Amino acid sequence: MTEQQSSRSESMRKGIYILPNLFTTGSLFAGFYGMVSGVNGDYRTAAIWILVSAVFDGLDGKVARATGTTSKFGVEYDSLADLVAFGVAPGLLMYLWALKPFGRLGWLAAFLFVVCGALRLARFNVQVDTVESKRFIGLPIPAAASMVSATILFFHHMGWPSSYKKLAILILIYLLAFLMVSNVKYYSFKDPEIIKKQPFGFLVLLVLLLIVIAAEPAIMMFALFCCYLLSGPITYLVSMPRRRRLEKAIHKGHESVSDGGDKSE
Repeated sequence: MTEQQSSRSESMRKGIYILPNLFTTGSLFAGFYGMVSGVNGDYRTAAIWILVSAVFDGLDGKVARATGTTSKFGVEYDSLADLVAFGVAPGLLMYLWALKPFGRLGWLAAFLFVVCGALRLARFNVQVDTVESKRFIGLPIPAAASMVSATILFFHHMGWPSSYKKLAILILIYLLAFLMVSNVKYYSFKDPEIIKKQPFGFLVLLVLLLIVIAAEPAIMMFALFCCYLLSGPITYLVSMPRRRRLEKAIHKGHESVSDGGDKSE
């Protein structure tokens, strides 16, 4: 046994942190209950429980950091819970709600969502110490699952017939799967500046936003998740000219260094 494996075993013998792992368990429970509700045909309840799972998922990491109870066990447990709550649960829900009439194409689309979510989690785990904390590379899997839930609640609220949702959900799944494994960057809301002092108008704006969401929660949640979903590609396209100029400048710099080296010889 290596020294690293020995230290991990010793850490497990000492115990695990209860509070953050309880929040992770709550997220897993909500995701599983969402699957149960979906199988029973209660798609609206299933969508709500997946959103509840997203709330628990957002809290477990913050609680762990605030109380200094982060651990390797907690990170691994959180990833496994996320795959169930935000990969398998929404994938199954989408299949039962809209994709079943497509037959093999439908369940393959649902599976694509699940496997891209798993790849997204695996990539995040290996890059967590090397990428910018303010940005996620690829659409976060909780956001993808929440977009699915918001779509179901939006269609249910509008009372649209099932014929409208089938093709729309098929396209949405492929889009979400692609964005999760893409290199498109999304804001992570982990910027410490957010919790610092802000202008008074910012508080007023947040209060107004909460009032609007409370007035029409299904419509506003769908609109907000759509805005977040599109924010990544829009930012990528807007910053493309700047990235090209930077790449050209770096390329010219390399050429200048190479020319200087040839002349010196």
